[in-house]
Amino acid sequence: MIESVKRNEFISFIEKEAKIHVDSYIESAIHLAEEVHSGVKREDGMSSFLETHIFPVTMNVIRHYKWANKPMTTIQIVSAILHDVMEDNDRILDLHASKSYGFDAYFSHRFGEYVHRTASVLKTKPLETYQGVTDKERELERFREYCNTLTKSDYDIKAIKLADRLNNMRFISKIPENEKVMRYIREAEDFYIAYTIIEPRMDDFYFEIREAYEDLRKIEKETTKITA
Repeated sequence: MIESVKRNEFISFIEKEAKIHVDSYIESAIHLAEEVHSGVKREDGMSSFLETHIFPVTMNVIRHYKWANKPMTTIQIVSAILHDVMEDNDRILDLHASKSYGFDAYFSHRFGEYVHRTASVLKTKPLETYQGVTDKERELERFREYCNTLTKSDYDIKAIKLADRLNNMRFISKIPENEKVMRYIREAEDFYIAYTIIEPRMDDFYFEIREAYEDLRKIEKETTKITA
């Protein structure tokens, strides 16, 4: 089953599990995520991006902080809720506020430089900005730069990124014919499994990422049998 979380369930989880009151700051982040990701569907063409990605990723970040016995504030929660906003910022509906001085400035002013920096680091840059003769070469260069950035990033960014990748791997395993299956396998082997055990270690994510990877490998083997 694909995990899908409604808004009220998400808010209840934050208050019960993180022991943090959902104040106007968190409510504003949820509202912006709803504006930006409204109507966006996942790779199956049906599942809500907000309910099967944004909310579950944030919940998994909260679970990680509890597991690691690390203090959590509204900053980490808001950063997780808005981790993909920079990917879809052209969808922002508050056009008057954002266009008056640019979305980046609007985002930073509304949620703070820390949250803005987190979303900026996690954003995937356009392929055309990289050197290379072919798209494959440019993709490699982008992946190499992204991995290098992640290894130098702080704890919050690492936790959010691993929760993000875990969610994507689990979701795509429900769509075995999707082309991302092979990419997620390759990127797990090349980086994400090792990333979990690079200091600061996140062993809970290691076992979950490893399990998701093994599930994708099973899909790969079954697909190979069918096409052989």
